[in-house]
Order: sequence, then structure tokens, then C-alpha cells
Amino acid sequence: MSAPSAANARAALEAVRGEIAKAVVGQDAAVTGLVLALLCRGHVLLEGVPGVAKTLLVRTLAATLELDTKRVQFTPDLMPSDVTGSLVYDARTAEFSFQPGPVFTNLLLADEINRTPPKTQASLLEAMEERQVSVDGVPRTLPEPFLVAATQNPVEYEGTYPLPEAQLDRFLLKLTVPLPSREDEVSVLTRHADGFSPQDLDAAGVRPVAGPDELRAARDAVARTSISPEIAGYIVDICRATRDSPSLGLGASPRGATALLSTARAWAWLTGRDYVIPDDVKALALPTLRHRLQLRPEAEMEGVTSDSVIHSILAHVPVPR
Repeated sequence: MSAPSAANARAALEAVRGEIAKAVVGQDAAVTGLVLALLCRGHVLLEGVPGVAKTLLVRTLAATLELDTKRVQFTPDLMPSDVTGSLVYDARTAEFSFQPGPVFTNLLLADEINRTPPKTQASLLEAMEERQVSVDGVPRTLPEPFLVAATQNPVEYEGTYPLPEAQLDRFLLKLTVPLPSREDEVSVLTRHADGFSPQDLDAAGVRPVAGPDELRAARDAVARTSISPEIAGYIVDICRATRDSPSLGLGASPRGATALLSTARAWAWLTGRDYVIPDDVKALALPTLRHRLQLRPEAEMEGVTSDSVIHSILAHVPVPR
């Protein structure tokens, strides 16, 4: 069977967004962000208050793409081996054998990642960056595709451990999942009144509409999406401006610039173009950069946010013609 064309792969991923809407109401930006992360082989941090369908969103994405998915509830007593796996003694063979942890999957839902101590958070670092897990000195490759979708509660909530900068930088995108509008919330209640159950996606009519072949074809097409030297310079100028901002103690690193290049490319392709324009960069600057910036304490006290700093930079950095 021949590989799907780029156009067919794009149509399949558009259909993914439609299928997710059968179960999740009004979170189009988060859905698009997860699709972009899959195209870029990146990971996603979803932030929002409890009860805004973050977990349901990830489970539904896995169902539409026929991906294996596992969920880990991060708690204060979770150990690194509970995530990565461990060596287990087999009395019959008198040998130790490796028992894979939940990280050996395509789509790992790391629920409430900031409720577990830093040591366990760090156990995901190698998996996210190297796409492998080392146990007892032996590296074990993770399945492909592999994406970590981590949810976190806003940091002012009780019992949270802020993620360190090094780990935040490993996430391609940070997506905020807002409370729904009144209209969307009424729609949610109506669905539940009609018998919708978040535990039964089949009954909601969610069907697989794309698979590994379409994802592979889409990634190949994204890699062929051209970017001019002017657009590359625009991305660099935006990231350098964050390093000079008086409101920030830490600006975007070169890794942040390459991430913005990747997400802008994927968005350009998803919207039907084989080249990147400045609007693609602007559209992805917030979710790609917001978690890579660290505000100075005095700016934070004045009500400045990472998003407001990025908006200001986008308004002042010259746009290439």
C-alpha cells in the first residue's frame, strides 16, 4: 500500500480536530496545539484549573489516531521507577527482568505533573529529550511516536511543586485550557444530560481517522516546508528581544528559537502552505515561548505576565516584508 499524500495526511489531521469536538467542547486552540506537537515530535504542557477536560482531551486525541496511551497520576509519593519501570526479580529463573513502566507508550498523559517532587518530575527528562529510558545503565528505546502531554494546575494552587526551568524548556508548547464560555458550558451539560460519558468515547461516536502512516507523511511534508532567511531572522530577533526585556530575568534560549521555527512551520503546513509567513510566527509565539521566560519579581508584583511581554515584543520587533 502506498504512503498517503501530503494532502491526504492534512485532511486526516483536520478530521482529527473534528472527531475530538465530539467529546470536548470549545477547546479548539488546545486541540490544534496537540496536533502541532505531534507534527513537530514535541511535548505539551496543558495548564488549567481542575475540571476543564484536559485529561479527556488527551484521551480523545489518542482514540482518533489509534495511538496507545497510558495515564500516570502524579502524586507526592510517586517514585521515578513508577514512571520509567524497574528491574523485578523472577524467582523461577533467579534473574532480574525489566518491567516497563507507563512511559512505554505513544501518548503519555502525565496528570498534575506539578504535584510530584522534582526527583520524579526529572525522571521524565531523559524520556522526553532522548526518547529512551535508562534503567541499571541499559538504555531502552521508547515507541514512536512518543508524546508527553502533561497537565498542571496553576502554580498558586496548594500542594504544587513548580517545574524547574530545564524541564519547562523540554516542552514544545504550553497551552492554557480556559474555563468554557457560558454557551459551551450549556452544551457540555446538555451532552451529559443526553447520556454522554467521558469514560465511553465509542458511545460518543469518536472514531480513529488517522494513523501512523498519515502522521509520518505529515511530518515529512512539514520538514519540506520552506522558511526564508528573513523569517529565520525574524524568529531570532523575537527571541533576542526577550533576553533584553527589563521585565524578564530569563529570556528564550536558542532552543526556544528552534522550537518557534518548528511550530511555525507545522502551522504553515496545516493551514495549506508550503512556506512560512510572519503571521505563522506570531500565531505560535505565545504557546511556544511563554513557559521559557522568567519574570523578574518586581515585574510580577506589577502584574506583568509572560504573555504581555511577548505581545509587547511582537508589537515592536520589525516584521519582514
